[in-house]
Amino acid sequence: MKIQPKNRKLGILLSGRGSNFEAIVTSIAYRSLEAEISVVISNVETAPGLARARELGIPTAYVPSKGNSREQFDSQLLEILQSHDVGLVILAGFMRIVGRSMIEAYPNLILNIHPALLPSFPGLDVQKQALLYGVKIAGCTVHIVSDTVDGGPIVLQAAVPVENDDSVEVLSARILKEEHRIYSQAIALLLSGHCELQGRRIIVRD
Repeated sequence: MKIQPKNRKLGILLSGRGSNFEAIVTSIAYRSLEAEISVVISNVETAPGLARARELGIPTAYVPSKGNSREQFDSQLLEILQSHDVGLVILAGFMRIVGRSMIEAYPNLILNIHPALLPSFPGLDVQKQALLYGVKIAGCTVHIVSDTVDGGPIVLQAAVPVENDDSVEVLSARILKEEHRIYSQAIALLLSGHCELQGRRIIVRD
């Protein structure tokens, strides 16, 4: 199955500082990523990433998750994304599980980045999990969003070493640097129209 977004317009969903969002902005500015950010949406009204998007002149929207049912929340997200003609949805620190209606509206067109080498350590506090487990290599994964949390097909991964004296903060910073590098690369791959989904595998064709 070929993965082909209808256009190069991105919808960014975030809940916090949005450092991956800013890395994508930088990649677009330096033309290493040919895309346009059409809208930035947050479920947190005071999210620094939302404020930064406003500073950059990017359209923004706030959709509260508290007090909204899953169906209401997803319906509002979809309305905003579709009104901005978004072709590819990018989760950049979005602390909400994406519902079935979103996945059906954007099949294989929602990307997330996770600070571990999936399928190891899905969920939360993954750098702490990695250190407690004693792994020697950690990293990050860009994957397509599916019904299973952190369980969708893998687009790109990057590995980093785990040093003996690493703290959660030090390891997280090392991984975040790689997140900023590969997220834009993964977005470019999907926008290229050269990606095919075969079972769980994403194959890149020339």
